[in-house]
Amino acid sequence: MNQSSKAPTSFAKKLVSDLKVDDAVLENLERFVGLLFKWQTAKNLVSRETLSEVWDRHILDSSVLSRLVQSPAVWIDLGSGAGFPGLVTAILQKRFDKQGHVHLVEANTRKAAFLRTVIRECELSASVHNFRIESLPKPPDLTADFLSARALAPLDDLFSYASPYSQNGTVCFFHKGREIDGEIKRASNTWCFDLIKHESASSDDGFIVEVRNIREKG
Repeated sequence: MNQSSKAPTSFAKKLVSDLKVDDAVLENLERFVGLLFKWQTAKNLVSRETLSEVWDRHILDSSVLSRLVQSPAVWIDLGSGAGFPGLVTAILQKRFDKQGHVHLVEANTRKAAFLRTVIRECELSASVHNFRIESLPKPPDLTADFLSARALAPLDDLFSYASPYSQNGTVCFFHKGREIDGEIKRASNTWCFDLIKHESASSDDGFIVEVRNIREKG
């Protein structure tokens, strides 16, 4: 395995301490990162500038969801891309005796192929839906406990995607940046919702917003 795919010692110790992961889960994360490095050369899965910071920039930021939800669950991850946060969530769920399941929604065919490869190599309880978010089955055909999205779209667009699931009881987690307050204000013109902001683990100006009861006004 590429040495750069190994978890830094300080990071590994923190993950083991905070989330009680065992060596097998940590090895799965390293296998995932190793595959990311391998595929990146040909497929350009993440920006080249952030690849050298993959553990702090991508893995740590994605792992916050598993700190907020400390039990096995069914997730829908919208616009999964290279697997952040969806694959990290699926890997960290392996620390439970009973796993949940992660539905990864990704329209890009090459990225969907990468997601399937990681699922197979790491033996994850997850599945890939290779189509646009608008084509995703709505409740009751597809239900989940939680829904996630990272660096995908402004909040008002995310609410449009997520509202059918939120009205069915799904709790949403969206990774957002420094413009979050403006996005919340704009979204409130069209949507009613209950929202809590959580600080990001990887950025001083990043947040994860926890949203419930999304419903369109009027």
